[in-house]
Amino acid sequence: MLSAMAVYVDDPVRLGEVRLSDGRSLGWAEWGSPDGIPVLLCAGAATSRWLGFGGGVVETLGVRLVSVDRPGLGVSTPAPGRTFSDFAGDMRQLCVLRGLENPAVVANSQGAPFAIACAEAGVASAMALVSGADEVAAPQFASVLPADLRGLVERATSDPDGAEEFFAGFTAEAMWNMVMAASPECDLAVYRDPDFAAAYRRALDEGFAQGAAGYARDTVLAMGRWPFVFDKISVPVDIWYGEHDTSHSPDNGAFLATRMTTAQRSVVPGIGGALLWTHAEPILTSLLAKATNDQSPHP
Repeated sequence: MLSAMAVYVDDPVRLGEVRLSDGRSLGWAEWGSPDGIPVLLCAGAATSRWLGFGGGVVETLGVRLVSVDRPGLGVSTPAPGRTFSDFAGDMRQLCVLRGLENPAVVANSQGAPFAIACAEAGVASAMALVSGADEVAAPQFASVLPADLRGLVERATSDPDGAEEFFAGFTAEAMWNMVMAASPECDLAVYRDPDFAAAYRRALDEGFAQGAAGYARDTVLAMGRWPFVFDKISVPVDIWYGEHDTSHSPDNGAFLATRMTTAQRSVVPGIGGALLWTHAEPILTSLLAKATNDQSPHP
């Protein structure tokens, strides 16, 4: 039973933009102390820097939580044709410009492959994938995907330009309705919380403020074949799914956990895709312990 008094999300305490080396702007938001342990958030689909997690927990654990608008979302300059590697390069620059050094990285939903790109590139001391979008285009999943999802995956892999054009027709309202329609009651208890709903809907509105091209590019990258060399990921990895999550991974991360030798997988009872907001404390506590103990080199 979720507490009626739970604080799932707070407004950011600091907002700003950095100028990247190619002149593009990247929007960021922060929670917690500016002197806290840096944790970089790769947010879910179509949401802006506005939507964090761990209301109260971030401060208690001494975390400096940093979220960014991916290119084309929120206030960040669009970058047509961008890749996962491009995103990791942007995060490397952000870390220098904002003094984050080698942060721990946490990702939610569609942010998962972007976090994996950071870990592969050495821009992470540890990683937590929470309700992460899995590589649905992997051959291992071809026979188990629902027909509608399988059709989108086939289009993203065979005709990425056409798929990107299709996803560019989405809106903030369509995203909200899709999430609400696909979520179990345990998640709706979170999403219908007035404060959470206001923050989530604001993040979606900001995510689509420049149109849907940024979301469309993210989605084609996430739904296509992933280019990662998983053997290059040497940092510790937590993989978290709620037992009632039916939309992010065909097997709640079981296959994904086998692809990274440092991964540990947890399936949490009583919750679905809202796991990041209901279980922020154990997620961050485990991530911080792994980041602190990690002694592996980071190029």
